Parts: sequence; structure tokens; C-alpha cells
Amino acid sequence: MRQPLPNDPRLPAGSEPTLLPESAAPSPPFYTAATLTPEESVGSLLRGVLSSIRSVADAQLQGRGLTFAQCLPLYKISRCKDTTLAALARDLEADPATVTRLLDRLEAKELVVRERSTSDKRVVHVRATPLGAAMAQELTPVLADTLNAHLAGFSGAEWQQLMGLLRRMLDNGEALRRPGGST
Repeated sequence: MRQPLPNDPRLPAGSEPTLLPESAAPSPPFYTAATLTPEESVGSLLRGVLSSIRSVADAQLQGRGLTFAQCLPLYKISRCKDTTLAALARDLEADPATVTRLLDRLEAKELVVRERSTSDKRVVHVRATPLGAAMAQELTPVLADTLNAHLAGFSGAEWQQLMGLLRRMLDNGEALRRPGGST
């Protein structure tokens, strides 16, 4: 969605304002060094929501032999045809050693298998076993229910707006990581 520039008195009366892409729309500084507090930080709130999702999902998963930390990678692996250990580590924002230990647990439960690439021995492919794919399918409603519980009271329009705003934040972050991006 594009936003119009603020009214410019130099424009002829009745002319259409120029539209800017969302990312170029000017925005006020929401935080300053003097006013930033952990309780009102968007990062802290997002971490709190994620922590709550993790905690509720763990409670729902009790008795199924998996934790949320194991369920999420299994879900991701089951949804991708070709996943590598390195890609999974990036996606989970974890170091490869942590992901290797996690995969050790999932492999011991016969939910995933790892295979070295035949063309590059440094690459390890990960795939769900039939049991792992079935388990991921069984756990998907738990993840959906957990997310829906955290969205209780939201209208469909509010949910769409939240998703759009979060995507916009991700786009802004991606732009900052590109060469020449600024803060």
C-alpha cells in the first residue's frame, strides 16, 4: 500500500499528491534514548509474545513426547522438500551445534533423518521420516490453536492489519541489513 505525501502548499490546488511506497513514508521517531523503556519496547513486547506462545505450546505438547523447541523444526522440516542443517539453523536463529543436538533428539525418536550431500560433504540434508511427517501433521492443530488463543478478541481485519504491520517491520529490517541501509 502506498501513502500520499503530506499536503504540500507548493502543489496546485486540487492536484493529486505524489504517492510514496510504505518504506519511504516519513515516520516520527517513536523511541529516543531518553524515552526508551524495556516495557514499551516493540522488541520486548514481541519477545514476550513469542515466549508466551512457546510456553502455551509446551503445555499443550506435554504427553506427546515433544517440546515446542523440537516441534517447530519438525514442522518446518516436514513442510520443506529440501532442508539443510545450515538453512534450518538460520531459520531458527540458532547456531549449527544447537540445531545438531536438536536433530540428534529428533533422530533418536525416528522423526527425522540426516544425509550428507553427495556433491558437497559439508552440506547435511534433513528430511522428516514418515513417522515425523505424521507427527508434524498431528501437531499442526496444536500450533494453530496456540496462535489462535493469542489472537483471541482480534477481528479478521485486526489480524490482517497485525500481519501487514509485522511484515512491514520485517521489510524495514531487511532494508537495513542491505549494503547502504541506515538506522
